[in-house]
Amino acid sequence: MSTAELATSYAALILADDGVEITADKIQSIIKAANVADVEPIWASLFAKALEGKDVKDLLSNVGSGGAAAGPAAGGAAAAAGGAAEETKEEEKVEEKEESDDDMGFGLFD
Repeated sequence: MSTAELATSYAALILADDGVEITADKIQSIIKAANVADVEPIWASLFAKALEGKDVKDLLSNVGSGGAAAGPAAGGAAAAAGGAAEETKEEEKVEEKEESDDDMGFGLFD
């Protein structure tokens, strides 16, 4: 990451931490107050538009939890999952037979 991107990211995080709306003007003013040189205004605009209407604290706290959105969908799909589970078991059995190379009489290091 370049210095401009880092400065803009940190400025957006500062605004989010203070509970202030993230706008390009506010990001630019924080960057100027921090005396970071050579940050083009386009970075502030990009970050402001990307984070517009989003809760940055919520985004940061849910970085590693990719399955959170699948929770509500799983309740509606529970009826269809019964038949899919049986198909998955059959596929696993077929794959186990295909993966076994020990029956051929040679191994990787023979």
